[in-house]
Amino acid sequence: MSAMAKPRRRSRSAEVPPARRKLRLGRLLWRGLLGVLAAVLLVTLLYRVINPPTTPYMFAEGRRTGGVTQDWVSLSDIAPVMVRSVVAAEDANFCLHWGLDVTAIRAALAAGGDRGASTISQQVVKNVFLWQGRNWTRKALEAVWTPLTEALWSKRRILELYLNVAEFGRGVFGVQAAARHYFGVDAADLSAVQAARLAMVLPDPKGRDAANPTTAQRRRSASILDGAATIQADGRATCFES
Repeated sequence: MSAMAKPRRRSRSAEVPPARRKLRLGRLLWRGLLGVLAAVLLVTLLYRVINPPTTPYMFAEGRRTGGVTQDWVSLSDIAPVMVRSVVAAEDANFCLHWGLDVTAIRAALAAGGDRGASTISQQVVKNVFLWQGRNWTRKALEAVWTPLTEALWSKRRILELYLNVAEFGRGVFGVQAAARHYFGVDAADLSAVQAARLAMVLPDPKGRDAANPTTAQRRRSASILDGAATIQADGRATCFES
């Protein structure tokens, strides 16, 4: 007589009610989200005092071209007129907003998206932590990360990082490397005209030359020169010069 067949044991997963499985999954997702948020907070806090060794875009350009030039300098070693010129050119209300310029965003939407509305703070978050290109996922992360950066970093620190990681030419990153590349001087010794020309190339660093600007680019540089003087006179430079 054959032995009686033993009943099959149910798998442990089959014994877990669906509601409990959903609860476990929810807990795992919540823990994962908290882990990501903790990592974001930690790296943002670290870069408040530690200079990033590279950025995703700088690393990619180095791989693509065989190397890039960058020499880190503190904000105190950059000519003040250079700092004012960049603010005047890229984000004249830098001292007045908390990372997102709502007025500029509304103007960009009214113009049908043909004009940019990114603040210097947003550009720093994009350059230091994220990736390039027009992507809604990146834009959403940038919009969340920027106010956090503004809360944890000073305005001077934001500008310091921006001026050290911004692209000023093919393989040229940071204002110190740019000053030497275009004019053969240190960032601390830039003249007002040289500073305005460097700020002028930022929207199109691969297509503009600070040392040999076109007529239109000279006019743009002159406008930046006036803008730098204006924000100094009307107080819009106080948050990074005081």
